[in-house]
Amino acid sequence: MSLDQEIEARRAEIHSDGYSMSIGELISLYRENELDIHPEFQRFFRWSDEQKSRLIESILLGIPLPSIFVSQRMDGVWDVIDGLQRLSTIFQLVGDLKDEDGSTLPPLTLRETKYLPSLGGKRWEDEENPLNSIGNANRLIIRRSKIDVKIILRESSESSKYELFQRLNTGGSQLSEQELRNVILIMVNPEAYHWIAELARDANFQSCIALSDRMLGEQFDLELVTRYLVFRNIPESDLNSIGDIGEFLTDRITDIAQSENFQQLMRVEKCAFEATFALLAESLEDRSFRRYDAVKERFLGGFSISAYEPIAFGLGFNVESHLKDKNLSSVEEAVRNLWSNPDFLSRSGSGVRASSRLRSNVSLGRQLFAT
Repeated sequence: MSLDQEIEARRAEIHSDGYSMSIGELISLYRENELDIHPEFQRFFRWSDEQKSRLIESILLGIPLPSIFVSQRMDGVWDVIDGLQRLSTIFQLVGDLKDEDGSTLPPLTLRETKYLPSLGGKRWEDEENPLNSIGNANRLIIRRSKIDVKIILRESSESSKYELFQRLNTGGSQLSEQELRNVILIMVNPEAYHWIAELARDANFQSCIALSDRMLGEQFDLELVTRYLVFRNIPESDLNSIGDIGEFLTDRITDIAQSENFQQLMRVEKCAFEATFALLAESLEDRSFRRYDAVKERFLGGFSISAYEPIAFGLGFNVESHLKDKNLSSVEEAVRNLWSNPDFLSRSGSGVRASSRLRSNVSLGRQLFAT
């Protein structure tokens, strides 16, 4: 296929429209449930009150806001792809923002800003103390201010909005790759996200990975669950197609979330995951993914992703046979042997591409834990 043909084919998958809308119109759409900002996203996208106040300052000063991007669902409702924080701030200011349970959040109390220090302590309306209200004239300014809305129409391919979300939110985003992946999963299939989050809370899994607070804060534990689900049973021939690990994980877990047999797959993988980490917790616990020093005959250091890949994926691939034998010493022996394997050691250091390391580790882990 030529470049022109590729461009034409991809452009045919995306149908878009766009026009300016007043903030008052957007508020009405939200109140009528015709605009979905996915309240689950609020756990990943959080602005401080100072950031929110700067947005309101910009609107009041007439500073143009960036476009928001929405995707039109088959039922006509707009899913917000980009612009969540701007819209959430506006909806919270007017007292309409709802959380995941459908409860209305407390209205926003503004902070003083660089150019409008008198905004400090002001609210949309305050019947008990009108002096704390921003005033009717300013409410009209906000309601009548316009924002460009870019719409991905429902005739577009289903994957186009997720691709657009990634492109809009990857560069310069403060979210980790897994947090972005979580948002995409919620858009694709919220049940898939909640499934992964539930697996990440497994006590045996948490005791084995022993991550730092920073890594947990970036939801790296959910990424480790995602890696397990993607690589446990992956055909080894598919490993050759890995380029960027983050994109590969997102594409594969999205495929899993959208698969026709998702419910059955979810049950099977849950059993395998829990069994894998129950075996590791019983035999090694927080030593599971630490470096083993054969000279000192003990495990040292912190969590190693290079060790996690062959151990978690390899044991997971062979977990049924290990459950039958329930030989915990063989699990620990396999882990110790890993740290004397020259192929593993040559690829576990710095300077080795993650994709190259993964291809080797998946195969090595399956051999290591074969019974």
